[in-house]
Amino acid sequence: MTLLKNISLKKYNSFGIETIARDFSIFQSQDELFEIVDQYHDRILESHLILGGGSNILFTSQLLDTIVLKNELKGIQIIKEDDDHFYVEVAAGENWHQFVLHCINNGWAGVENLSLIPGTVGASPIQNIGAYGVEVKDLIDSVEAYHIADRTIQNFTNAACAFDYRDSIFKTKWKNQFVITKVLFRLSKFPIFKTGYGAIETELKNMGITDLNIRSVSDAVIKIRSSKLPDPAIIGNAGSFFKNPSISKEQFETIKQSHPDITGYPNKDGSVKIAAGWLIEKAGWKGYREGEAGCHSLQALVLINYGHASGSEIFDLSEKIISSINQVFKIPLEREVNIL
Repeated sequence: MTLLKNISLKKYNSFGIETIARDFSIFQSQDELFEIVDQYHDRILESHLILGGGSNILFTSQLLDTIVLKNELKGIQIIKEDDDHFYVEVAAGENWHQFVLHCINNGWAGVENLSLIPGTVGASPIQNIGAYGVEVKDLIDSVEAYHIADRTIQNFTNAACAFDYRDSIFKTKWKNQFVITKVLFRLSKFPIFKTGYGAIETELKNMGITDLNIRSVSDAVIKIRSSKLPDPAIIGNAGSFFKNPSISKEQFETIKQSHPDITGYPNKDGSVKIAAGWLIEKAGWKGYREGEAGCHSLQALVLINYGHASGSEIFDLSEKIISSINQVFKIPLEREVNIL
């Protein structure tokens, strides 16, 4: 395989940022991945980027002087089942939302709350994606990954992935050392509905749903997300830009005295998780625009590219928001989006 030179990544990132990759290649099979790693092994070890859907990344430089490899591995199959579960193996390049819809069409329960999340299946364990009370770590049985240095396929159990809130071992200890190739999901034959988080119950009532099923839950989540989150195909964004922070119960109660509308969700360690979008809105950033970069008018957690913003402009806006929240609430915000 040969590397393509000076390729625009604008269509490969959901922010729509114009960035040039000095060297670029797409792999659609494991053999193609093995071939290109063999051919450019030392250079890839020195510097590389594995690109999936480009939905959780912000490019801040106009030129990426590295090898960019786009993962387009495809395939979905049941490899085993027991009395309660299907074990579904999914190639890393599959579109996440299309995989969710495939599960719903086949009656495989568990991922319905994660409908309409952008990106690919391969990114889901790296980021431990989550929404509406569900995290993908609760559905993953194991992860198959290719170790670039050793050129070997390795398998990670759920425990070995060291999942945490929007985190995993692939973002910490093994960052940039593996290419996710497949994810094995443990999906239920008998759904356990989680409708108490966010506005799902309200949306289900508005939809007139009386016979609850995984499709109706998915439809409700899609309606909620579509009403609040901009479509990257229309306006550039990466969805939630910041993580929801956790604070002490004492700090939460202090904030509640002056802001009684704050909502918190208790963590197992006694801390309280609060909505970053609520903090950003209360600090006055919702709907703010600075040139071509802005904070969405319906969901303050989303930073947007109005068309011609640079990655640096969006990053600078995020810096101002972080500083503001720290000043107003004494709470440090952490970016969910990867900055390059």
